[in-house]
This record gives sequence, structure tokens and C-alpha cells, in this order.
Amino acid sequence: MSDFDAIVVGSGMSGGWVAKELCERGLKTLVLERGPDVDPLTDYSDNLAPWEKSHLDRVRPQEAMAHYTRQKDVYVFYESTKQFWVRDSDHPYSVADGTDYEWYRGHHVGGRSLTWARMSFRFGDLDFNANKEDGIGVDWPIRYADLEPWYDKVEDFVGVSGEVPNLPTLPSGRYLPPFEMSCAEEVLKTSLTDRFDDRTLIVAPVANLKQAQPHHNALGRGDCQVRNLCYRGCSFGAYFSSNSATLPAARQTGNLSLQPDSIVHSLIYDDATQRVSGVRVIDRVTREAKTYTADIVFLNASAIATAQILLNSTSERYPNGLANDSDQVGRNLMDHVAGAQVSARVLGIDDKTVFGRRPAPGYIPRYVNYPNNDQPYKRGFAFQVYSQRGGWTGNRPGVGEALKTANQSPGDWWITLDAYAEVLPDPNNRVTLNSNQTDKWGIPIPHLDCRMGANEEALLQAASDDAFDILSHPSFSNVTRSPVEPTKPGNRIHEMGTARMGRNPTSSVLNAWNQAHTIDNLFITDGACMTSSAIVNPSITYMALSARAANYAADLKQAGALRI
Repeated sequence: MSDFDAIVVGSGMSGGWVAKELCERGLKTLVLERGPDVDPLTDYSDNLAPWEKSHLDRVRPQEAMAHYTRQKDVYVFYESTKQFWVRDSDHPYSVADGTDYEWYRGHHVGGRSLTWARMSFRFGDLDFNANKEDGIGVDWPIRYADLEPWYDKVEDFVGVSGEVPNLPTLPSGRYLPPFEMSCAEEVLKTSLTDRFDDRTLIVAPVANLKQAQPHHNALGRGDCQVRNLCYRGCSFGAYFSSNSATLPAARQTGNLSLQPDSIVHSLIYDDATQRVSGVRVIDRVTREAKTYTADIVFLNASAIATAQILLNSTSERYPNGLANDSDQVGRNLMDHVAGAQVSARVLGIDDKTVFGRRPAPGYIPRYVNYPNNDQPYKRGFAFQVYSQRGGWTGNRPGVGEALKTANQSPGDWWITLDAYAEVLPDPNNRVTLNSNQTDKWGIPIPHLDCRMGANEEALLQAASDDAFDILSHPSFSNVTRSPVEPTKPGNRIHEMGTARMGRNPTSSVLNAWNQAHTIDNLFITDGACMTSSAIVNPSITYMALSARAANYAADLKQAGALRI
């Protein structure tokens, strides 16, 4: 008799969804989280005034360099948020010679669902067909029609606010009303419409409640206050996180057991049943070893950590890592790539300003290599669009009344196009285990060997050229572009691909239901499962895959097919 019906490793974006769905289907579910629990009263800082934050909200340089050598560079790393990022000194990893990898992590209940950028785009058939069409990687075993009803379910529950673009390159979702465009974005949208048939500007769909619905209120969630302080944790529950939505929903069923401070060492494989029978855990604080058993195991630890667990789960049947007959566990590590920005001053709107701080950028969806690959590079790119008005500088020239008048209005309006491009799957970009170094709990650390390639550089160069052309218009001036320099792998915080889905067990790890080809009670629905990266932010796709796989596993369990 197993301890639980199901074990979910990880409480973040995908793990929370798996827990909710399994619990609502009546399965007694244990969620294992390697970090501590989160208390909004002490860990959220969205209601702190500037003078209430220590050290001007800056982490002291000595502490940052000693303990947060990687995390200190993440864009939302502050004294008031450092609890949402790991101490690198406690959680090391290594990189191959001549490479680098920026791995930004949060070990706590909710994981990076507390710090994500919340942009929620669907993959479409353009994305699910891409590998097959280009002959790169392996073919996805699903198409958009397989995932569409699960996108619907997830978006309804999450609460995604956004426009309905009705574009062949970007499927529309079930959205709440969108946030409004800024006046600078309206200028850009008009100029795009005047000049191009294939380009438009929308406000990115974002998992913030523009208009909360009764089922959101029932979980204690309220409307977005348009403060754009989401990275500090949201006391209103207005943005989606595991902590504000999926875990509370799971808890309401009475079927959830949540165990923080539980570091998963490995999974236990039973030769007799040819299934996973349980999970080996080390207590983060006491270092006590424990074992939990279950009929079903879901890995949702994040792409690199999930690969680490599989590779560390060796047995006579799987000497090279659990479910690794294909030798694809740890391979095809992907991210997105940025590193091409173009900015310009926006003319003719100096009499306008904006109120509030919208929690979503503008967005120019992909328009190249559709429907045919007519460019010398594969796949495509899109632009995240940021607009803002300069502040009151206090140092504009003048004397007396002229000085006062000059400094009574804000500065110029500016707009920036920031390119995001797809990264192709490459089996040489991979996670292995470092045989020479373990962490403080005795677990071999991940070793990362990952590079951006020529296609990624070509995409960014093309994006930079297009962005410069877009802003070379009478509505703009002072057009400037940054040097084209691809971001390091991991920099976009979208790691994925290390246990990919596929049609053939010899070239993939998971089937169309996120189920291991060779172990029918093992499921993986975090970023590790992704077969290609597409261009868009992937989190809503993780959630849809998680909801779909969890219900499939529950069906099998209730039919008696997955009982240990």
C-alpha cells in the first residue's frame, strides 16, 4: 500500500497545476518542495514604502558577491526580494569550459510562479509543426487541437487579461479585458498599420486580473492595482501564482499534503513492476533521509533540476539515468535569446501622460517565416515593446521663472523594441552530473554545456534591422540601436527541453501525454518536456500540458491501471 496516490516534485508553475487537478480528481497527493514555505506577511514586500526598505532596497555588495554570484544579476533582485532567489553558495552548479549559463532559481513554495513576468501566449500549430517542417529535433507528438481545450481551462482559472489578436502566428485565448495601450504605443501601432501588412502591436496577454471573476474572488484574489510591483509578491492575489491560486484550490479538497524543505535525491525504480515506486528525500534543515511511496510520480522541479533527478536515479535497468533508454535525458537544453534593442523618441505626444504602471509590455507578434521559410535563418522573432516618459529632471536650463517653467513637465516619450527569438533544439546543449562535486546534501551538482548558435545570432541581427526600420518613421526621432549580442543561455529564465516529448521512444523521453515511454507511472510536465522553444513565453503551455497530463494520469489511476 503506497503512502499516497501521487507525488508531485515541485510546487511552482506546473507542479501547482498538477496538484490542483489530481486533488480535485480525488487523489491523495503529496507535493514536495525543496525550499521553505512562504508567508505573505513577512515575505511579500509590495506594500512597503520606499523608506521602509533596508539599504535603499539594494543587497549589500559583500553579501551579493559571496552568496548570490548569479542571482544578483537577475532584473528583480533586491533586498526586499532576495528570499525569492537561491543562495548560489548553497546551490552550486558547474559549466563547461568556454561556456556560461545563467541559471536563475527560486527554492520556496511557489517557486518562480512568484517572480515570473506573467506573459501568457499560446503555442500554435506553427510552433507544434516547426520541428517536423524544418527537420530539426523531433516532431511534437501533439498539435494545437490537442491542447486547445486545456489552454481554455487554464486561462479561465488563471485569469489572463489581453487582446484577442486573431493572428495565424498567435492563437487567441479566453481573456479578460486587456490593459490599455499607452499613447506612445498608439503612435507605434498607427505607424505599423500605415506601413506594413504583416505587423501589428498588441498589449501582451498577462496573468494579472484586470477584472476578477467570482471564481477568482472565491480563492481570495482581487483586481490588479496596476502598480507593477508583482516581483515583490502580490498581497491582492491579483497575479497568478501557485500560492494564490492552484495550491489553495488543491488545499480546499482536503487531499493535499505539502511538504516544504524536502530535497529530492532520486526516484526509486521497482524492477518487478517496471514502475517508479517512490521518492528519496533529504530534509533541507536536518539532512534526515526519508522515503515516500506513491502510485504516480510527477516531476515538476524545473528543466535542469528534473534532468538532475533523473540522471541521479540509476539502477541496474537504467544505469545512465531513469527513463533514459534514448540517451535524451539532459539533452536539448533550450532557452530564448535576446540581445537586440532599438529605441526612439516618440514625437507629438508631449501633452499626454499615463496613470498607473501597467504590468505588461506591448508586443509585436512574429511575422517572419510564415507561412513559408523565406529567410536564410530558421524560425522567427517577436518584439516586446516598452514605452515610458522621462521624469522631471530638475536640471533643465533656465533662470528664475524660466527655470521653474522648464522643470514643471516630464521629459520626452521613448519607446523600445526588444527582440525575443527562438532557440533551436540541439542535443549537444545538455545537462550532465558533475562526478567530482556534490552539494551540501551530498547530491552531484548539475554540469551545464550550452551555447547559442549561428541561427540565434542571425535571428537577432534580422530583428535588429527590422526594428530599426520600424522606428525609422516621421513619428519617431533619435533612433538608436544596441549592439547585437546574444544573451547567455539561461538569461531569459525559460530553460526547457531536457526530457522532451516525442513520437519515438528511441529519440525522446515522453509520449503525447507527458508520460515516460518506458515507465507508465512517471510523468514530467515542467519545462523539461518541451520539444521546441517557439518564440513566446512558455509558462501557460506548461500549465496546459500539466492539467492535461494530470487528468490523464487520474483516469488511468481510477481505472486501476497505475496501482503499485
